[in-house]
Amino acid sequence: MERDALMHTYALWFILAFLAGLTGLGIYHARKIKSGEDFALAGRRLGPSVLIGTLVATWIGTGSIFGSTEKAYEIGVLALFLPIAGALGIVVLSFLAPRVRELPADSVPEILKIRFGRGAQVLGALALIGAYLIIVSYQYRAGAAVAEKLFPDLAARELSLGGLSLTGTTLMPVFFATFVVLYTVLAGMVSVAWTDLINGVLMAIGLLVALGLLLAAYKSDMKPIEEIAAIQRNAPPISPIGWLGIMLPPFLLVLGDANLHQRFMSAGSPKIARRSAIGMFVGVVILEWAIICIALLSRNMLTEAPTNHAHAVVDTAFQLVHPVVGVVLAATIVAVIVTTADSYLLGSATSLATDFAGGLTTPAKQRIIVLILGVVALGLAYTSDKFFDVAIYAYTLYGATLTPALMCALFLPRLQPGAVLGGMAAGLGMALVWKVAEEFGWLSAALGDVKPVLPALAINIATIAILAKLLPPASPERKIA
Repeated sequence: MERDALMHTYALWFILAFLAGLTGLGIYHARKIKSGEDFALAGRRLGPSVLIGTLVATWIGTGSIFGSTEKAYEIGVLALFLPIAGALGIVVLSFLAPRVRELPADSVPEILKIRFGRGAQVLGALALIGAYLIIVSYQYRAGAAVAEKLFPDLAARELSLGGLSLTGTTLMPVFFATFVVLYTVLAGMVSVAWTDLINGVLMAIGLLVALGLLLAAYKSDMKPIEEIAAIQRNAPPISPIGWLGIMLPPFLLVLGDANLHQRFMSAGSPKIARRSAIGMFVGVVILEWAIICIALLSRNMLTEAPTNHAHAVVDTAFQLVHPVVGVVLAATIVAVIVTTADSYLLGSATSLATDFAGGLTTPAKQRIIVLILGVVALGLAYTSDKFFDVAIYAYTLYGATLTPALMCALFLPRLQPGAVLGGMAAGLGMALVWKVAEEFGWLSAALGDVKPVLPALAINIATIAILAKLLPPASPERKIA
């Protein structure tokens, strides 16, 4: 009990000081924001160190800390395969990054407009904003999970608000969302990128030191190998189709992720963009595996499994490691959540401004859009308590709609705009319809393992191929510069 009290006290003050430091850095950089491009793209001046830090911090998010942990409790050591999809996507991305940096665009949907017209831009932006707001929403819930550990008395308290009886737990996402929105409003990409570098260093220290301590403790009190094997045998089997449904969404998201491409657009040069993509690969692989290993070890070391398995790494920070390391690990989790939330919130705001609201004109307009979208994401945060499944579906909405179109824009410059627009519409429609069919149990048993990404991606590509044969060739002048 004394250890718990000490841990909560130190973690609370350390995290509050950490968040205050981030806020101070944001205020400092806010003075340099003179234009909408400064706010959204850091004036296209980011160097390799900052860029690698912000790329890694953006990708290692709640889907990793909470989603992969949740899946590791379900499928055991097979979860070690989960980072492979994103890593392969990053390898491909390293070849795309310089080309993206050279394009005269401020967002991925704007790239689609240059090549395929206004319709592709609008549809791409709708898919992007919807997927990104879903991602931001579960960052709020993840932040609330940490806040519940730091403020257990407040979380359990009954509160009356406007005649409604609410618990502190219900309001935790509101508190975290308020910080994320106000922090993002300060300086946009400039503050996000520099604090991502700090958060990336903190992630590496917290996760790797915690993993080292857990491995040492586990080795000194190792459970019989038969027990570990029994846990694995009880894990539900995953069919090849099931694995495709798990691995394809993050792969597609990496390739077309406007959040990552927005950072490449912020690079000082195409060469810096490519070097940063390679650095991102190394950082992501190491940290993703560290998270999954911590989750697997905690499964065998926690005296009581968390009610929500996604919270296992949070419980590890407060129960299994030395209080000093636990404080750093808890701060790491907060850093992961903040960097992912503000990055995707900024990405959706940039798309809304660029693709629907006349471009990146003034910082004031950008800030108002961030505020509005932050509130919308907060509403979405109360629609589900899942992490892995929600993350996979957000990746599906984006990847199965927008990524094929982006690849066409980069590599098939003579493809007809109508073919790409038809594929995007078919992919988005199938992703939505299939999800509804899943939720209402309308799918047959034979289709139980088929996730929305497979039919959505298949119909997108098939529609593009069919329409490309049926429609007249596009004129050469529509080719990307």
